[in-house]
Amino acid sequence: MSESTQQVPLQRVSAAEVAFQALKTLISSDDIEVGSRLPGEIELAKRFGVSRSILREALGACATLGLVETRSGRGTFVVSKEEHPQLTFGGYSAADLVEARLNVEIPAAGYAAERRGAEQIAVLRGYLTSMQDAEDLHAWVRLDGQFHRAIGQASGNPVLAAIIESMRQALDPQSEFLNITRARRAASDLEHARIVDAIEAGDPEGARAAAADHIEQVSRALAR
Repeated sequence: MSESTQQVPLQRVSAAEVAFQALKTLISSDDIEVGSRLPGEIELAKRFGVSRSILREALGACATLGLVETRSGRGTFVVSKEEHPQLTFGGYSAADLVEARLNVEIPAAGYAAERRGAEQIAVLRGYLTSMQDAEDLHAWVRLDGQFHRAIGQASGNPVLAAIIESMRQALDPQSEFLNITRARRAASDLEHARIVDAIEAGDPEGARAAAADHIEQVSRALAR
């Protein structure tokens, strides 16, 4: 077992996560009715102790859940107190994205374990370190996408690499959403490390199993 699998990253709670939870509490309270307009961004940002840009991220997550809707020139309104049962990212349902990942990223990880070179392992290890050190949510999401693209490239199959590249247009927003709503960063860092450990060890079966587990954990977080 390599050092990376033994380390347990600290759980980090971002300002966007804090604002998201505060917004959900506000929306679910008796103080707000469905159809009501939320207080303005400046007021909410001040109330929650975050910047307006952070507040917008939290509002975006609430909109993805079907709780609020922003109307141009009028503000943000509560449209439901119940979360939408079907999430979509980039025009694709979360369920369809999970299904596609199972059929693309698992074999890609296996091929990467068979075909990777020292330079590709160094790139993957570099992304792991950068993700663990990232303080900014957007930086982590960008690195997450680059990490998965690098596995596609390490697979040695340009078709798989191209499919993974295309999927990231929807998966990057999904990753950001999960890290605002479910604080998935620390768990993802560990899951990513297990994938790289297996790839570096030249263990295709282990790499496929680690990739499958990572996607399963994402699926469970989305289901919650």
